Amino acid sequence: MAFSESFLEELVARNDIVDVVGSYVQLTKRSGNNMFGLCPFHNEKTPSFSVSVDKQIYHCFGCGKGGGVINFIMEIEGLGFREAVEFLAKRAGIQVPDDDTPPEVKNRRARLLDANRDAARFYFDMLSKPEGAPAQQYIKNRGISQKMVRRFGLGAAPDRWTALCDALTAKGYTYQELFIAGLCKRGKSGGFYDTFRNRLMFPVIDIKGNVIAFSGRALGDNEPKYLNSADTPVFSKSRNLFAMNLAKKSKLGMIILAEGNVDVVSLHQAGFDCAVASLGTSLTPEQAKLISRYTSRVIIAYDSDGAGVKAAQRAIGILEENGLEVKVLRVYGAKDPDEFIREKGAEAFKRLIESSENHIEYRLETLKSGFDTTTDDGKLQYMRRAVNMLAGLPSSLEREIYAGKVAQEMGVSSQSVVSEVSKARRRLIAQEKKKREEKMMRPKDEYQAKSRELRYDSVVSAAAEEGVIRLLLLDPELAGKTGKLSAEEFSSPFLGALFREIMERIKSGRDISVGALSAGLEREQAEHLAQIVQRPESVPDGEKSISDYIEKIKTENLKKTSKDDLRAIAEMYKEKKGYGGQ
Repeated sequence: MAFSESFLEELVARNDIVDVVGSYVQLTKRSGNNMFGLCPFHNEKTPSFSVSVDKQIYHCFGCGKGGGVINFIMEIEGLGFREAVEFLAKRAGIQVPDDDTPPEVKNRRARLLDANRDAARFYFDMLSKPEGAPAQQYIKNRGISQKMVRRFGLGAAPDRWTALCDALTAKGYTYQELFIAGLCKRGKSGGFYDTFRNRLMFPVIDIKGNVIAFSGRALGDNEPKYLNSADTPVFSKSRNLFAMNLAKKSKLGMIILAEGNVDVVSLHQAGFDCAVASLGTSLTPEQAKLISRYTSRVIIAYDSDGAGVKAAQRAIGILEENGLEVKVLRVYGAKDPDEFIREKGAEAFKRLIESSENHIEYRLETLKSGFDTTTDDGKLQYMRRAVNMLAGLPSSLEREIYAGKVAQEMGVSSQSVVSEVSKARRRLIAQEKKKREEKMMRPKDEYQAKSRELRYDSVVSAAAEEGVIRLLLLDPELAGKTGKLSAEEFSSPFLGALFREIMERIKSGRDISVGALSAGLEREQAEHLAQIVQRPESVPDGEKSISDYIEKIKTENLKKTSKDDLRAIAEMYKEKKGYGGQ
């Protein structure tokens, strides 16, 4: 472990998980010591995200994510372990000690960021050279000013196989470093070549000002039209937004979510310096969470084609579940914001923003466009779809108001539509509840899935091993009832190591809180531990339960040992038979 155990325990103790999670998720008190809210890691309409006050862990019964406060910050902020520790230390006013991470590991991230920065400088310089002429012409054709070229650090990737590789290896970078940074690729013969060639280059810069990746627009017939860096140790597509480093400083009080890099540049040039775009992916919950750190208002300004409408529909739900006020821009008379601004000007686009639709109106209008509402059958089909859509709205006031609007529009009684929405809402809540209950019951196939992920050898033993760990965490005095149970008898190496760690901590009087234990675990392990402790267990019957669990573990271990012995005897017999026959 890079940090001392005592430091991590103090860090966890000084960062109450309810306070930390509560700054990202609206939590409401339910029963006992558990707080619930909408999960920030997946889309859901009813809360299945639980935070335990006493255990200092979080767990989502929907998507399965869970762990302690460090795991939460790693997941929500997209940080590595050390960065998450530094984040929480700063929050609590704790000095971060030097760790014992090898210098070569500690410096790798800095080295990759340096390589990206030097690559951005190389592309920027190439733009003003003869090889950058195609990119210069593209910039001129799209009406992008030199001021925007400098602001965004636009550049040109030459139409050569190793232009960047040659320039950066001359600066001392190795091909392996460039490969890990995503700046070059490995050929079939083992050589390396540039990832980006003959493209207008858009550096991707994080909110700290680091160049972390690139997006390249093809200047010739090469495909794809837009090429984005693959995920690297310093870049994740799902957690970053193009131009967020600039948009976060905007005074406009909103974020405009565009579909492409050129749209973003055009919007900034027209004075809308709050525009951002995702990088080759649909909007993700992590990106929505990033946006919510800087604004409460989002205008979706995607292309007006079918793909843009579909992407907008998906983005609405993700943004709304992060507590954002969402409106959708209909770009009339143009295929995208860039074309609209170039043809009609910035003032016209400003009026378009002011008249942008409430996301509910947009969704209803989009739904209605798919049916012929001049016929009774078309009206009926539209209203059925509208009822299901409205049932998913979290606000009862919104549900009633828009149910009334649908009713008035279709010429039916308001009460009938409101009633149908209420029925659909009850069905939706019941379905969500059933899903949570099924998740909590932990069916056999889920254990088998875990056996592949965390290496269980026995499904029966797995349940018992988790039971032992759960009881020890609930009642440490049961450690004296474990007898001669050893970690080696566990079918899961992970659970065996966890059992050993818990027993050692109990004997030495150290902290065995789940939050403290999670601090040193990998993401999948922390999620698994959170699932274990969330399962129901009867503490008053603890002595009998732990005895039963241990008996199952030992029985299953004996079966495995017997099978191993039989296999060994069989192998010995085969060897002897083969030897004797020679």
